[in-house]
Amino acid sequence: MQRVLSIIFLSVCIFVFQAVTLPVWDYNTLRAEQKKIILQHADTIEGGEAAGGNYRSVSGNVVFRHDNLTLKCDSATDYGQANKIVLKGSVYFTNNSVEIYGESGVYYPDKGVGELSGNVRGRMLDNSLSGKARRAVVNRVTSQITLYDDVLVWHNRQQISGETIFLYLKESGRKGKGMRLDHVEVKGNAFFAARDTLSVSPVVYDQFSGNSMLIRFNDTSKITGITITSQAESLYHLYDEQRKLSGINYSSGDMMRLFFTGGLLSRVKIVGGVEGKQYPESFRGNQSINLSRFSWRESENPFKQPKSLP
Repeated sequence: MQRVLSIIFLSVCIFVFQAVTLPVWDYNTLRAEQKKIILQHADTIEGGEAAGGNYRSVSGNVVFRHDNLTLKCDSATDYGQANKIVLKGSVYFTNNSVEIYGESGVYYPDKGVGELSGNVRGRMLDNSLSGKARRAVVNRVTSQITLYDDVLVWHNRQQISGETIFLYLKESGRKGKGMRLDHVEVKGNAFFAARDTLSVSPVVYDQFSGNSMLIRFNDTSKITGITITSQAESLYHLYDEQRKLSGINYSSGDMMRLFFTGGLLSRVKIVGGVEGKQYPESFRGNQSINLSRFSWRESENPFKQPKSLP
């Protein structure tokens, strides 16, 4: 019992010492400390020794800081020798660009990698993208977020789904603006659906699917192009110069490239084993021609703003 109390007292003293002395550290010391994870707040703290070595447990409004990354949860256990922190209850990761939530998780301070599980949801803070999954891995070193299992991502009026989705971020290029989307990779049952903005009633969707998909974004987070490989299929609506619907095109092939102008689809190119057909205007809104895996699931977006009452 005395050993446990000693560890608790020592941990509290060290934390208080850090809080008091941090403002007067020189630049080199601060740079070294940015590689460490700091406990900023907890209602309760205790320490001890287990078979795997020393540990420190905290609970109640727990907040950790690792450079520009903030981690919050209900309780956590820091296993120092294993270089990992186990997080439980209302887990929350954020920096100045992204926020992501989960029910539980693990963070590895030496690698800068966090894992979340259970009702995972997250979004870019500039509202350019939001999504949900069952598991996620956040790598702050490579600026990459990987979403696993029943993954759905929303970008404006566009929906992206697949077995695994990789989000790659890069510096925005604007001082103080943080990170932005660079490109997205979708692996396994990749699907992209976009609401046709020229059709008000009925509401219809352009649809694209394949085994894998690469989506690129510009500096303002608008899509510039999509490449679909392996078993590529498409269903999209065609308009004449007066923006009048002229038909609905179905195509398939080995590879498909989509070109966007101002964030809107402008051209489709298909290579290898090309097949297709065109439906007349009367088929607009006919669900029987939808691609087999199409399902519009916008209601599942955890960050969707509720419609205001008239």
